[in-house]
Amino acid sequence: MRWIERHWQHDTLASRLLAPVSWLYCAAVALNRQLYRLEWRRAVAFPVPVIVVGNLTVGGTGKTPLVLWIVRYLQARGRSPGIITRGYGGRARAWPQLVTPYSDPAAVGDEPVLLARRSGVPVVADPDRPRGVRWLLAHECDVVVSDDGLQHHRLKGDVEIAVVDGERRFGNGRCLPAGPLREPLSRLARVHAVVIHGAGAAGAWSMRLEPVGFRRVADPDEAAPLDAFGARTVHGVAGIGHPPRFFALLRRLGLEVIEHPFPDHYRFRPEDLRFDDDRDVIMTEKDAVKCRTFADARMWYLAVEADTDARFGEWLAQRLAKG
Repeated sequence: MRWIERHWQHDTLASRLLAPVSWLYCAAVALNRQLYRLEWRRAVAFPVPVIVVGNLTVGGTGKTPLVLWIVRYLQARGRSPGIITRGYGGRARAWPQLVTPYSDPAAVGDEPVLLARRSGVPVVADPDRPRGVRWLLAHECDVVVSDDGLQHHRLKGDVEIAVVDGERRFGNGRCLPAGPLREPLSRLARVHAVVIHGAGAAGAWSMRLEPVGFRRVADPDEAAPLDAFGARTVHGVAGIGHPPRFFALLRRLGLEVIEHPFPDHYRFRPEDLRFDDDRDVIMTEKDAVKCRTFADARMWYLAVEADTDARFGEWLAQRLAKG
């Protein structure tokens, strides 16, 4: 997987050879979208606003921190939001699943558990998103935030927000499997807002992820400040869409990092984190939810918060007011 991801960022021989397959993929995506436009397939609409936060590319862009930012913004204005998520990687036998801070990531997915721990609002995982939204409405949510879902046309989004990685952008601009795009770039013209993680651009909002402190994996209530490790050498662990971004963040905090990248949504085992020394291990919060049951005292995660353009909240409030 890492091999093909390297080709996604450049116009290489491998990506060119895969281009015909990507054309078929794009055609299938366009056909599916057209079926919903013609109402041969029906999108499900709801009487409360549905905010969809997603991306066009495979791999992490920062959409989950933005979902948490939006939820906090809505709560500060007296709304009662709920979060719907697919539950990617979850192996539960029955859906929908109400996700709690203590849910098993293997059953419901790692990102839903992170959302439940950080948001304090109802989080429901369900591959059938409209069914999950109905559960949220039955529990007095007056606005729904969908974590991912730009490609899930069956759930009608009232506000669609695309999050873009400011470093990797759109790679070589090709669709899967020749490139990282889930949909052609023309999809951006139909969303209501574009948020760029790590940079700004004309016609788009900017967002940064700011570190706020370290927390012990086995006991997230135990916190440590950003300078707790000084300039030590640590093991950096990241099973996310773009591990180099996390390692670079640790280095900006003054740490020397021994890098241990893993595939996105990797299911960690205790032996994966057994290193031949007594150095501290620092991972992402998404990885921490999967390691809590076997974490030892050396294991910490770095908590981050999304920081967006101040006017983005104003725009969102105005958009919701329009109905």
